[in-house]
Amino acid sequence: MTTLEQTIRPSARSREWKAIVILILLIPVLWSPPFLFRYFLYQPFNIPSNSMAPTLMVGDYVFTAKYVYGYGRYSFPFDSSWISGRVFAGEPEYGDLVVFRTPRDTSVDYVKRVVGLPGDRIQMQQGRLILNDRPVTRAALKEAQAGAACGGDDEAQVKRWRETLPNGASYVTYDCLDNGFLDNTSVYAVPPGHLFVLGDNRDNSTDSRMASAMGFIPMDNLIGKVTRILWSLDDDGEPRFERLGKVE
Repeated sequence: MTTLEQTIRPSARSREWKAIVILILLIPVLWSPPFLFRYFLYQPFNIPSNSMAPTLMVGDYVFTAKYVYGYGRYSFPFDSSWISGRVFAGEPEYGDLVVFRTPRDTSVDYVKRVVGLPGDRIQMQQGRLILNDRPVTRAALKEAQAGAACGGDDEAQVKRWRETLPNGASYVTYDCLDNGFLDNTSVYAVPPGHLFVLGDNRDNSTDSRMASAMGFIPMDNLIGKVTRILWSLDDDGEPRFERLGKVE
């Protein structure tokens, strides 16, 4: 893993000194409790789409632990283009809910679930996740009302599956369509230093299955790990107390 120190070249000494001066000037701000909490420990995000339903839904507000994977160029609100790699880096695990930026659009924060680590082989076959040539364990659950998650009638029913990854991470996925557009794919080989991510709402998620839109996610683009739902409001602005707490 490339570290910050290894990316500084002799020809870039001016940038190094500029970064040091900026950090010194920012020490009073960086040391303030609000800044420490938001940009070094936990950062709140709101969920704008149902691509992660039923785990995360529109109207959810979540806390993201930034220290879990270390800090990189997208961890801070100021221009940090001089940062390359991550410091205090931690490795994601199967099933983690990660907030990140994509190489194709570094202005937008995304949240998806990690299902593939470096060196893994990923495929979808008839809507089922295949990890390293083995179908991931899943169990059918009782159908539920889809609401807006499937983009149709609020009364429509959606198939639900409990999926369990090799490390024991378990969560519920939505299956809105039989033989959906991304239910059958070729094999994706996850390159070093990258992740393969999926939305839990498998038929309504732009994720690593779409190479032209998202593709593999560089670990250096990680912002943090979603740890809990802090607050949640339904379409009418009413609190959904049953959604508060830790997420799967």
